Amino acid sequence: MDKTIAISGTFDTKGQEFLFVKELIESLGFRTFTIHTGAFTPQFEPDVSNREVALAAGRDIDEVVSRKDRAYATDTLAKGMEVLLPKLYNEGKFDGIISLGGTGGTAIATAGMRKLPIGVPKVMVSTVASGNTTPYVGLSDLVMFPSIVDVAGINAISAKIFSNAVYAITGMLQHEFKMEKEHKPLIAATMFGLTTPCVNYAKKYLEDRGYELVVFHATGIGGKTMESLIENGFFAGVLDITTTEWADETVGGVLRAGPHRLEAAGKHGVPQVVSLGAIDMVNFGPRETVPSKFAGRNFYQHNPSVTLMRTTVEENRQIGETIAEKLNMAEGYTSLLIPLKGLSGLDAEGKAFEGKDEDKMLFDTIKEKIDRNKVEIIEIDAHINDQIFGETAAKKLIELIEKKRSEKG
Repeated sequence: MDKTIAISGTFDTKGQEFLFVKELIESLGFRTFTIHTGAFTPQFEPDVSNREVALAAGRDIDEVVSRKDRAYATDTLAKGMEVLLPKLYNEGKFDGIISLGGTGGTAIATAGMRKLPIGVPKVMVSTVASGNTTPYVGLSDLVMFPSIVDVAGINAISAKIFSNAVYAITGMLQHEFKMEKEHKPLIAATMFGLTTPCVNYAKKYLEDRGYELVVFHATGIGGKTMESLIENGFFAGVLDITTTEWADETVGGVLRAGPHRLEAAGKHGVPQVVSLGAIDMVNFGPRETVPSKFAGRNFYQHNPSVTLMRTTVEENRQIGETIAEKLNMAEGYTSLLIPLKGLSGLDAEGKAFEGKDEDKMLFDTIKEKIDRNKVEIIEIDAHINDQIFGETAAKKLIELIEKKRSEKG
């Protein structure tokens, strides 16, 4: 098998365990490429030393060790892996990566794994795999194996877990998935339950014209994941219908996507059509979890676990300023579609969140702050969930994609 598997880990404290993994991988016909991320002398000679890892973080390993500060050493080696691992992958040094570790070893190895492209096999056997893995996995496709027992020593249990992890990564590399049919251009889209009709209309329009829609639920992690995949070049265009995460980010709801939402497409020149879906609402959990400072506001109980709160005129001014600021980062190929008759299934005539003054403030602020040289604004006399709105958004996105294609040759 003409494939190489990187083995990253603390070879100073867990040399026996990593040698077990190394020998098993090689017995299966794969090459290995070893990266030492421990602070001290390894128990076997690696292909990449901890000195090289520390240098990638701009630090000297001798200085790191002299501090006798575990947190500082872990931080240094993790930062080094963030820089070094994708570089080594791009140089063709390995095709997939595996590691073993406790909290420190997991933090170091996964820092680099998260920087590898989606689809590159990455397996982490860890003592923390059964807990909150968000700090380790992030937005990547990293696979976490619970170690069950401490990653210390080879015994009947650890040997089975380690070998299962090895068989998993070798299987990933031996049986790589390949699309049998011609790959269609991918379009990223954001959706909420209360903007679903709009996205469905757009989806049919796009699919009828040879595009494939990848939908992200605008729940914070959905927006973050989409932004990450845009940066990694997965999409020909972005249909960002549902920008509701900015309402949560601004007001303090639970579905925040972070301060960089709405940046990736503009920065990377990916054609995008953006709208204002569900900005009329802020999301919270069960009613009793809503902060007391919001007492007296307009609430809607979406279900027992989700409480929605209507955004105010002032909040919409703030949200409008932020959206304009983000879209002004774009270098062309960007259109903003404004649905004049409502932003969600609740923001319509006679519905719980109908709010003409709130919406007007949002629209007026965006129109005042947007750079018309970079962003085209299109006002549509329709509700966001009307068929004409969804199809107009899809049609405009195709126009932008074709425009970029013709200009770039």
